[in-house]
Amino acid sequence: MQAVKRTGPTNIVLRKTLRRLRSQARREKAPIWRYVYELLSRPRRLRIVVNLSKINRYTGPGDVVVVPGKVLGAGRLDHPVTVAAAAFSYTAVRKIREAGGRVLHITQLMEENPKGSRVKIII
Repeated sequence: MQAVKRTGPTNIVLRKTLRRLRSQARREKAPIWRYVYELLSRPRRLRIVVNLSKINRYTGPGDVVVVPGKVLGAGRLDHPVTVAAAAFSYTAVRKIREAGGRVLHITQLMEENPKGSRVKIII
């Protein structure tokens, strides 16, 4: 009997994101990117899904947040926040922008903030 081979994600954008997260964590010695890498590389059924209501609850105006998974539009956002994630629902993007916030992919945030300083992870 053969052992089951772990294949990893088939989504090419996610695979490139994981590769960049791992290399950025090594290059900048930034443990935040290593942790985000570990959370994103989990099996699909264990990946993080966060609603806007949770982001609203745990952030303040002007905060920078990383969601190592998908952001959904349930709830409301009443202050401007920069949110970086691997995926967004259409409703979440609309509500974040209406509140005056920014929507980024994780790799865009890594370019803006290589060390990952003053970034919150919402799980």
